[in-house]
Amino acid sequence: MATAKANSANDFLGTGRRKSSVARVRLRPGSGKITVNERELDAFFTIPQHRMDVLAPLVETGKRDVVDVSIRVDGGGVTGQSGACKLGIARALRKLDAETYEPLKKAGLLTRDSRMSERKKYGLHKARKATQFSKR
Repeated sequence: MATAKANSANDFLGTGRRKSSVARVRLRPGSGKITVNERELDAFFTIPQHRMDVLAPLVETGKRDVVDVSIRVDGGGVTGQSGACKLGIARALRKLDAETYEPLKKAGLLTRDSRMSERKKYGLHKARKATQFSKR
């Protein structure tokens, strides 16, 4: 199937990051079962947009019902976690089958979203929010 180096039991690994979330993805040939932190996809991501984000690489390559996906994700919020899962799945699919590179790259699924939260500065409430100006 693929010439890439596989982990034990034909597992293919991928790491995805988005904002402050990190997702560790493990793909293996199977029937299309997806678990996130040992829960079903629908139970973990309740908003349909987040589920579509996670499934985008599998739908784009046509491997939705061919591989089982196991994801460990932590940090950040739900949107960041879904984006991290999307990137991790895309990277693992690229290792699984080299022919998936073109459709994944064309859909923009292999590009890391580099936007991060700006750090808080001293003397301010948040990164840019200051106290209300008082003339007197």
